[in-house]
Amino acid sequence: MRSVRDPARLYSFGNGAISAAMEDTLAGFRVLPIAPALAQEVRSTLKSPQYGHPAHVELATGYGPCRACLQQFRTGEEDRILFTYNPFAGLDEYPSPGPVFIHAKSCAAFAETHAFPQELRSLPLTLEAYGENRWIIARERPSAQEIEGCIERLLSTSCVRYIHVRNTEAGCFIARIERDCVE
Repeated sequence: MRSVRDPARLYSFGNGAISAAMEDTLAGFRVLPIAPALAQEVRSTLKSPQYGHPAHVELATGYGPCRACLQQFRTGEEDRILFTYNPFAGLDEYPSPGPVFIHAKSCAAFAETHAFPQELRSLPLTLEAYGENRWIIARERPSAQEIEGCIERLLSTSCVRYIHVRNTEAGCFIARIERDCVE
């Protein structure tokens, strides 16, 4: 059963509703792009490393970010590679592959901690918080100014293991967000 907890944008599913009593502080978060080794394998083989499907190279014709550096493509200027990617690999046995793009030329992977990629802010984003067994605990569609607060709120919930950043219009995976546990 689905229930609306915060009429603004928060939806809770099943028995894993977001707790009203959240932790006072959060150690931080990390936004994780696809692995650099996986991106390089796609570039060198022009195949999806996870599935063996052929990858497609084209000039960027629309908006969207590279899943490695998390910067938007320069439309009409940069080549991008489209390939099949399963963002749940290593997290859950059930695959959910979908299309993603990376720059055709090598780019530095996004590696900042405690920071959300600036170039993603202008995109229509949905944050999906997952618990055990890939159960969706909550889904939010924050504005550019609400992103960090939304991430903190979701990660402050003990049953949330990670968050997927997705494009609201296309539904495609952009990046994963995890707690940055500093010891």
